[in-house]
Amino acid sequence: MADLSLYTYWRSTAAYRVRIALELKGLAATVIPVNLLHGEQLAAEFGAINPQHMVPVLEDEQVRLTQSLAILEYLEEVYPTPPLIPSDPVQAAQVRAIAQLIACDIHPLNVPRVTGYLTREFGITEAQKTAWMHHWMQQGLAALESLLTQTATHDYCVGPTPTIADCCLIPQVYSARRFSVILDHYPRIRHLYDACHLLSAFVRAAPEQQPDCA
Repeated sequence: MADLSLYTYWRSTAAYRVRIALELKGLAATVIPVNLLHGEQLAAEFGAINPQHMVPVLEDEQVRLTQSLAILEYLEEVYPTPPLIPSDPVQAAQVRAIAQLIACDIHPLNVPRVTGYLTREFGITEAQKTAWMHHWMQQGLAALESLLTQTATHDYCVGPTPTIADCCLIPQVYSARRFSVILDHYPRIRHLYDACHLLSAFVRAAPEQQPDCA
C-alpha cells in the first residue's frame, strides 16, 4: 500500500469528503494541515503544490491530485475494496449525479473565496451574505431531497452501502447546520445523515475529530 498524504483543513467540506472515503476504505494518510483562515493556502509554497490554492490535495508515491471528486474516483480505482461506486451502471450514474449536484452546484457558491469576493467588491452585509448562502443551499438541498426519494431505498444515498454520494452529502449537511440552514423540509437527507453517523468511519472523519481542529 502506497504512502498517502492529505493536505487538508478541518472545516473544509471538500477535504471532509476525502477523509470519509479514506476512512471507509481503511486507508491511513499523513495529515498535512493547511490553515485556510490564516491564509496558508495563499503562500507560494502551497501554490507550487496546488496552483488553485485550495484543499484537498492527495499525494502518494506516484501522483499529486487535486479536486475532491477526482481524488474520490482515484481512490476507487486504486483501492477498490470496499467499493464506493456500485457496479450497476444506473446506480453508478446516480451516485455520480448526487456527488456532482453537491460538489459542483451547491458547494462552490458558498465557499469563503466567493462570499468574500461579494463582500469586498459589492459591499454586501453579513445578513445579505447569510441570505445568499441559505438561498443556494436550500435550493440545492430541495432538489437533492427529491432525487433521494428515488435512489435512497436503504440508509444511504444509493444502494445498501455508503458510496461517494454519501461522502459528499454528509459534509454538505454539516455545512448547512453550521450556517443555521433549517433542515425540517428534508427528512430523507436528515435520515441519511443520522444513518451514516452510526458508522465509525463517518465519526472519525468529522471536523471536530481532526488534529488541526481549533
